[in-house]
Amino acid sequence: MRQLFILIISLSLLSSCKVFKSNLMLKTPDNFVYDKLSDSVSNSDYRVSPNDLIQFKILSNNGFKLIDLTTNTSVNNIIGSIDLAVESNGEIKMPSIGRVNVSGLTIRELESFLEEKYSKLYQEPYVTAKVTNKRVIIFPGNGGQAKVNSLSNNNTSIMEAIATAGGILEDGKAYKIKLIRNNPDRNKKPFVYLMDLSTINGLTLANSKVQANDIIYVEPRFRLLNVINKEITPLVTLITTSLIFFQLFRK
Repeated sequence: MRQLFILIISLSLLSSCKVFKSNLMLKTPDNFVYDKLSDSVSNSDYRVSPNDLIQFKILSNNGFKLIDLTTNTSVNNIIGSIDLAVESNGEIKMPSIGRVNVSGLTIRELESFLEEKYSKLYQEPYVTAKVTNKRVIIFPGNGGQAKVNSLSNNNTSIMEAIATAGGILEDGKAYKIKLIRNNPDRNKKPFVYLMDLSTINGLTLANSKVQANDIIYVEPRFRLLNVINKEITPLVTLITTSLIFFQLFRK
């Protein structure tokens, strides 16, 4: 019985290693230095990225007449919009003006940039742009509930993004949420920010705006009793049964 007790304790201690935490993702070492989510980063507007699908509308005379971009003519009764994908090099191919690089521009900067380009063709052009396929990947505290959500709002906050996934699950640690963001320099590691949304003080970070392909990872809570019930109890039962039979056969 003493040996059996020692075995149970040993198995419980093993629960701290990755044998029983094999489903945990995006782990960081204890001495990991997180990036600082400064005001300039958290309050920055959404910026255009490769693979974004953008819907454009162009009007002339400061918005008075809609331009059909497929025919380059003024129209009154149709929706003269066009959807274009940002290529991997950050360029889009716009009607009449050709290829232009738009990666890294905010939506307002993109509209102003195109208004300047189209001013050579139309009188007082007015451009509207909207990213229609912006996505954020959310792990709300349980791997089986992960979601890839499309965001229609150009400046969606982290709190809004978490809300679209149904909020933080019961197994999620609200005090340990990682925001993982692509680094513009693809040769460098992504930015990793740590957020504590368990108190009202974390609201400032929660209002930070998400960017394309951000990963919001809520670290799940490790439940030792569940592990014991699922992984250790059957093993202990098997060992106990074997010991009983062994004792019976010895007699």
